[in-house]
Amino acid sequence: MSRNYKFHNSEGLYFVSFAVVGWLDVFTRNEYKDLVVESLEFCQLKKGMEIHAWCIMTNHVHLIFRSIENQKPELLLGDFKRFTSRSIIKAIQENPKESRKEFLLDYFKKEAEKSSNTTNFQFWRHDNNPIELWSNEVIQQKIDYVHNNPVEEGIVFRPEDYKYSSGPDYSGEKGMLDGVCVFQNFKL
Repeated sequence: MSRNYKFHNSEGLYFVSFAVVGWLDVFTRNEYKDLVVESLEFCQLKKGMEIHAWCIMTNHVHLIFRSIENQKPELLLGDFKRFTSRSIIKAIQENPKESRKEFLLDYFKKEAEKSSNTTNFQFWRHDNNPIELWSNEVIQQKIDYVHNNPVEEGIVFRPEDYKYSSGPDYSGEKGMLDGVCVFQNFKL
């Protein structure tokens, strides 16, 4: 667990972003993004992660969530990152179509050698900056930021058109991830 996780309120709603080491564009392949989605689903169903917004970009993930089953949010996020790290690295190793396999695995291995708390490979950066969302205005601002990321990057024209986010859920459509808690100005 990274010492950079600073969740002061275990019941709070948080915005977090976490990136692949070196900001490498790993999530250009849908099969790797699908592993992140599957892990988010698992965390919702089995670990008490309540997801309000999410987006997978080419080299980072944005997430607005809260822990609803008395688990510390830093442990919940740490478990998620550990599991996705292992599953994505395994997928890279086993993917016969991955032209960057050697480069990616070498990079992840060298990053692990720099870290005292990582063995073999390091996939995610350790620096996280969880921001507790304390007002409806701030919550909406962060949700808009999350959903506008693919628009700003020129991937789609509208947030609801990006499959790997909760953008569709916020436009009345069905997104990839079931159970997204669409924000509607609630009392904090």
